Amino acid sequence: MKANLPFEKITVIRLLDGYDKGEFTAEEIVQSYLERIEIYEERYNAFTFINTNALEEARELDRLRAEGKEMGALAGIPIVIKEAVDMIGFPTTFGWAPLSKKTGGIELMPIMDATIVTRLKEAGAIIIGKTNMPAFSATGTHANTSWAGPTYNAVNELFVPGGSSSGSAMSISGNFAVLGVAAETGGSIQNPAAAQSIVGIKPSFGLIPTTGVTPLAGTTRDVLGPVARSVEDATRLLDVLAGYSEEDPKTEISIGKVPAKGYTASLMEPIVKGKRLGLYGPGWRTAELSEETQALYAREIKKLEAEGFEVVEDPFADSGFTEIVKAANSSGFESFFYDLERYLENLNPSDDTLSIDNVFKKAGAVPWTESGPLFWLKSFTNHIGLNNPAELPDLTEFNKVKSEYIRIIESVMVEHQLDGFVFPQMSVVTPNTGEGDIISTTVDEINISGLPLVTVPAGYYQNSSPFALAFFGKMWSEANLIGMAYQYEQATGHRESPVLKL
Repeated sequence: MKANLPFEKITVIRLLDGYDKGEFTAEEIVQSYLERIEIYEERYNAFTFINTNALEEARELDRLRAEGKEMGALAGIPIVIKEAVDMIGFPTTFGWAPLSKKTGGIELMPIMDATIVTRLKEAGAIIIGKTNMPAFSATGTHANTSWAGPTYNAVNELFVPGGSSSGSAMSISGNFAVLGVAAETGGSIQNPAAAQSIVGIKPSFGLIPTTGVTPLAGTTRDVLGPVARSVEDATRLLDVLAGYSEEDPKTEISIGKVPAKGYTASLMEPIVKGKRLGLYGPGWRTAELSEETQALYAREIKKLEAEGFEVVEDPFADSGFTEIVKAANSSGFESFFYDLERYLENLNPSDDTLSIDNVFKKAGAVPWTESGPLFWLKSFTNHIGLNNPAELPDLTEFNKVKSEYIRIIESVMVEHQLDGFVFPQMSVVTPNTGEGDIISTTVDEINISGLPLVTVPAGYYQNSSPFALAFFGKMWSEANLIGMAYQYEQATGHRESPVLKL
């Protein structure tokens, strides 16, 4: 199998089955992926760092398997993680040149793995490397501000790759790994997933620990989530990542919310007819869909109806939702400096020089100045908390807005007896690089409310850029959304594996 590895057809279950049957070894599979990366990485630039120990780790797994040891849920599965996620042995750079030794900046080295990296290692996953992102994850469109240079879209290099999990999305779409970890504050899972025709799961806020992840709005909005080429593979990764960790107090709210049999069990349930889904309309957001987006959306709605789904036109009409969104004056970025200070302190708790003041003085640059990647932060926060980052700022206004978003969304679901919503993830075609930003239908509302969302490939525009649907619903409804997204994916099979260029 190694000589002609069908990368585009490989799934988690196929690899696990092949390992069990002795068809191939983890070393052979990892070697195949590393060889593919070596061929195409220079052109697509998905990585900031490659794990040079990956083959050794694969050989050790093979040895343990041969001895009959019990294997983890992802034993031998090649995976990539976003640059924002800490991993022992790799510096944390925030994607920003002044914090990258490779570009002449300073080096910050974590002494602990992020919580989810620990979980991945315990599950036996082989982490191939860390993937590229824009500086401070500060755009949902591209990775052009990264110290490592831009990442290119696997579907077509002309299209923006989506951000900020640009490298993770490219790695999965372009078959550099089987699974990927992405992170979202403002569309950074769903945008690149949609732009590169892969599946993304943006989980409920607090479901997956983010300890050891560079923050943008850690206390209020930041989440980690899986990206994969199929709903099933993304769900298998979610089962490993999700759940309470004492290292991350906010995950306490997830206790009792994770299905006892895991999220993968929702894929095995019989197809349920009559699920009701709310559709995009002016009651949610007054911005109209482009003509082509409307046509693609209408086509897919018919397919959903053919599968037994019932749809409700513009269920947010007369709900007051758009007025609440317009009036909202809090975005959740108020906690940025508090979250950043805590993150830096936790890089190495024994090093009392790791503080905002010391780190950026040493770096010789500040990211929230006029010329920095976080220049926009002042308009959201007025630099609240910068003078006293040890104290959490008042989040009363943010929490009020969040609660109102959730109240209206849940009341609309009750009124119309909805199981969720299905929107086109973008309102217009994915732009070419340098020709504008991705315009999502769901980013601010979903990220402020903290609700879960599953992005699924749903076809292609006339210019061959991907079209995607976004299934979302109330808090902790991941299993339900996954089940619906899986049913749709299996019925349509829209995704086509891109052909990379040399």
